[in-house]
Amino acid sequence: MKKLNRLLLTALLALPLVGMAQNYPNKPIKMIIPLATGSAVDNAARLVAQKMSDSMGQGVVIENLPGSSGLVGADRVARSTPDGYTIGGFNDSILTMVPNLNPKTPWNALTDFAPVSLVGTIEWGLVVKADSPYRTLSDFLAAAKAAPGKLNYGSGGNGSPQHIAMALVAGRANLDLVHIPYKGATPAAVGVAAGEVDASMQGLGTVTSLIQAGKLRLLAVSTPERMPQYPSVPTFQESGMPGFTFNSWFAMVAPAGTPAPIIKRLNDEVRKAVADPELQKQLTAIGVTPRGTSAADFGAATKKQFELYRKVIQDNKITAD
Repeated sequence: MKKLNRLLLTALLALPLVGMAQNYPNKPIKMIIPLATGSAVDNAARLVAQKMSDSMGQGVVIENLPGSSGLVGADRVARSTPDGYTIGGFNDSILTMVPNLNPKTPWNALTDFAPVSLVGTIEWGLVVKADSPYRTLSDFLAAAKAAPGKLNYGSGGNGSPQHIAMALVAGRANLDLVHIPYKGATPAAVGVAAGEVDASMQGLGTVTSLIQAGKLRLLAVSTPERMPQYPSVPTFQESGMPGFTFNSWFAMVAPAGTPAPIIKRLNDEVRKAVADPELQKQLTAIGVTPRGTSAADFGAATKKQFELYRKVIQDNKITAD
């Protein structure tokens, strides 16, 4: 009887939210980005938010809440009323890396957020200084194997996506590389261009300007196929690492308990936005590949990546700064 009463109470409490879903949205939506203004996710979110605003007739307003590797902004989303008027624009680090690096994370990445959609992926590649002796990925791998513990790489910090990415490369290729942490992805990329470190795995949105300026050489991209923007650059799979891929995400989430009709509306709007040819061009130009998955597919991908990164972090004894 007590269990039945609890179920009835839950259903009654949910009724107002279901009612709101029928008229959703009737006021502006706040999208919290737990990252700095100008980041790849922030830039992509602003483009997608504008397209969604135009379609829904209500503004999707971006609020940047960086700090503590995304913990601050993500916590705000997790604690918000699940009515669809506060949503999150996250990268995969917040959902799958940070919780594995910080056991005191105040929210559960897999249960405190309702997946909406994987909006886009930020493609990655391995870069070296423009005049580096390593002209191909095979050159770099061979040199690293010939001199274990001699070559180094830069990252945005301990436990950063760049650190995780290179740990995956080293693990797959059986390399012994020295990690040099910087205070951010951009300083790490500049460090490669200056010859301070031998290489770095980087999101292409971060290094495109340095590549175009002739300061970095892109050895390989970690995409399943070659990229139209870099048709002469091979993939890792073509360069001696079959099956290896790596990217980062721009994903949309809502607080757990957000009614299914609202999740569906948001998902429909994301998919409609990223299907727009003009928006696709804008996203591609900043290094983001439009995706627009179903909520269920995004949820499954998050769980899979969460477990993969947990193993990488544990196996490599990676800790956060």
